[in-house]
Amino acid sequence: MATDNKTQTAAPEITAGADGETGAGTERADDGTASDAEESASESLSLDIIFEILRNRRRQLVLEFIREQEGTVTIGELAEHIAAIENDTSVRQLNAQQRKRVYIGLYQCHLPKMDDVDVIEFNQSRGRISPGEHIEPLYEYLDVANGDTDEDDEPPFERKHGAGFVAFTAAFFLAQMSGAYVLASAFVLLFVVATLAVVSPRF
Repeated sequence: MATDNKTQTAAPEITAGADGETGAGTERADDGTASDAEESASESLSLDIIFEILRNRRRQLVLEFIREQEGTVTIGELAEHIAAIENDTSVRQLNAQQRKRVYIGLYQCHLPKMDDVDVIEFNQSRGRISPGEHIEPLYEYLDVANGDTDEDDEPPFERKHGAGFVAFTAAFFLAQMSGAYVLASAFVLLFVVATLAVVSPRF
């Protein structure tokens, strides 16, 4: 009986990838583009989110307390601190109802909202709060809102006359809103004269 001398080619080896999918010995290149995009998208908060967090006084107090403590705090400590401020008393003089009211508000509303955008890390089961990866930008906005900016960064002339300019602007718009257009025009003339008198010695 004649034998078949034809040679058979071996089938390519099929290997399983790390994710369980099989491929014909090929390896999918991962250039990290998708992960880089996700990381860059999560690096910063939008202004809408920042203002949403900061528009509530309790959330501002949460940020201030975490920064003062420089680390992880408990929700009990935080609730007592905020309750004392809101009730204009000391922590030792707080009653149970005052503590409970703030505690519930923090636990159910404010802390989860801040945790969702990674401003804080809130462990609900343990009642612990620590700074999140997006907390630093909110500190900066909070400082501006509280007027805690470094005045040394501002030139002496602007620091000296800035308050006067703000007061003039407020008076001008109040005059316009009240219909006193003549008075508003007088404010403009007065401002021009005062500006020339102040600025001219500097040149």
